[in-house]
Amino acid sequence: MKLSAPIYRLKREARVLSRQEGIPLCLALDRIAAREGFARWGLLAARHAAESGAERLFSRLRPGNLVLVGARPGQGKTLLGLNLAVEAMKAGRQGVFFTLEYAERECRERFRALGVDPATFGGLFELDCSDQICAEHIVRRLSACAPGTLAVVDYLQLLDQRRETPELREQMQALKAFAQERGVILVFISQIDRSYDPAAKPCPDIDDVRLPNPLDLRLFDKACFLNEGEVRYVPSVAGRT
Repeated sequence: MKLSAPIYRLKREARVLSRQEGIPLCLALDRIAAREGFARWGLLAARHAAESGAERLFSRLRPGNLVLVGARPGQGKTLLGLNLAVEAMKAGRQGVFFTLEYAERECRERFRALGVDPATFGGLFELDCSDQICAEHIVRRLSACAPGTLAVVDYLQLLDQRRETPELREQMQALKAFAQERGVILVFISQIDRSYDPAAKPCPDIDDVRLPNPLDLRLFDKACFLNEGEVRYVPSVAGRT
């Protein structure tokens, strides 16, 4: 759904409406969102961040990259991941979505929310909702994929929850080596710590990534963070942790 104006202008309209009618800004934002066809502002912001962010982020990715996409719940990080897969398929590449979070039906619903039918891309899209997703599983599933394939893993922290799998650090080192060797792009959706305060900074950053167990985030080549429709890119993670 195309917005009637850039999101910064919609926010400005909401602030004016809030002052004119003496209502809380959150209510004014929801009114603007309703006018644009969304149930609430958070949905509008998440959809905007996912759509505008995916095209720009995809243009910056190169074969072999490991990419981190972080946001608090409801900010559009899963939609952005799906949109990245769509951008890959538009470019004639394979898009793969690994998820430990959603069932197949829920993923299809999110595609519909984006106005996209993966079937239109022929056999370029693969969805994997296996309970066995880990580094070994991902490598096995992608072993026959062509260079330039883009795979999204939803999400990073869930790789670390099964006792029988190696530590997250070992899994990510293995996936980094595989991505570089085979020329695939691996995008990891990530949780952000609850301590993140949007009043202190408009978007979270690498310091806000939730890590139950140690992980050197310099393994990632690039990062992208979302919050309330804002998208912040980190072109190089090395040296920032």
